Amino acid sequence: MTRTLALVLALVLTAGGIAWWLSAAAQPVTVDSIGDEHQTLARGKLPVFAATGDAARLYAFAVEKGDTLSSIPCTCGCERFGHTSNRSCYVKAERGDQVTFTSHAAT
Repeated sequence: MTRTLALVLALVLTAGGIAWWLSAAAQPVTVDSIGDEHQTLARGKLPVFAATGDAARLYAFAVEKGDTLSSIPCTCGCERFGHTSNRSCYVKAERGDQVTFTSHAAT
């Protein structure tokens, strides 16, 4: 009986921890003043607005090869919004293991 109770308790705590981790890793999508969507996720995950196809590959490249895109100026005129390079159209900010994506490149 004690062993069964301990096993059930361990499973409940594990499931609760996994649910908490998943919810903490994926923040909701927000929209800024110029209409771009933003989503903060754990490094290695992609935002909902770039989860498949070419967009997914491009957003993954922007995180993995940020130095390459950082050296390329943006040509869409978004420097007036504070973008400093082509990478700014994909990645708004990085803090530790969290990446905040912007939909600017996807729109």
